[in-house]
Amino acid sequence: GILTRADAYDRRHFLRLIYGIQSSAIAKIDVKFVFCNLTKPEQKLLISLEILRYNDIIILNCSENMNSGKTYTYFSSLPGILPHRYDYVMKADDDVYLRLEPLALSLSVKPRSDLYYGFVIPCPSMNPFVHYMSGMGFVLSWDLVEWIRESEIAAKDISGPEDRLVGKWLDMGNKARNRYSNKPAMYDYPGTNGR
Repeated sequence: GILTRADAYDRRHFLRLIYGIQSSAIAKIDVKFVFCNLTKPEQKLLISLEILRYNDIIILNCSENMNSGKTYTYFSSLPGILPHRYDYVMKADDDVYLRLEPLALSLSVKPRSDLYYGFVIPCPSMNPFVHYMSGMGFVLSWDLVEWIRESEIAAKDISGPEDRLVGKWLDMGNKARNRYSNKPAMYDYPGTNGR
């Protein structure tokens, strides 16, 4: 699930090109673009055409935001809207580039339950049990997605830095015993975010 905004048409088309030329022999990977309710007439028309053409969009029942519940709404909605269970669900930003085959290979040897996988913050850390995974992209096993849907812990704490909140929910719920940081295979490209 690539969290983006409805008006980011060019970015979606670019990412479709990038992910459209990748495949994995070991995993079925579905790439979906995720945003909140449509608010403009032109969005409703253009997004409808995208859905007809690509069938790769999930529209959540929320107001567009970054740190006011969109990630919670994404994870908590998936069990009710996806046609089947997945081993893993990923949340990724729309400015992230993923190499799907290496991602699938790295997950192929990991547990299929109670898994939290990504790029641990703070950046110098290699210990995934100390903090949380960066919001640029992290993976949860399906059972954790279902837990988020049912959890009062998550439902009552949805405002704030979304990546930090997910880590906090998992810690408070005594979840994600299988935590993996994929450094150095996952990284922030130097020079971004003013650094």
